[in-house]
Amino acid sequence: MSLSASVGLSGEDRLKCSFTMPARATNLNKHGAAVQLTRDLPVGSVVQLRNKNGGQISARIVAQLKLSQGVSTYAIEFVEQDGGVTNFWGITFPSSA
Repeated sequence: MSLSASVGLSGEDRLKCSFTMPARATNLNKHGAAVQLTRDLPVGSVVQLRNKNGGQISARIVAQLKLSQGVSTYAIEFVEQDGGVTNFWGITFPSSA
């Protein structure tokens, strides 16, 4: 979906430095999103996302989609845990049927 949201993102970058910073999530979907931030993240690593309501979820970096003027865009997918994924974005997605 062509929606975007401000999120908090924390994890470890490619240099193993811990970080917590704001990021922009775009192309929201029920399985993840694309996130934009100014950190170099390794593909396969797991980060923590925090939404505007304080909800938190783990997500895996799937791919680096773009790098432009120091801002990287990464594809992320939620790590399945206990079904808390269902409404992380606070929106209802159309069914795929």
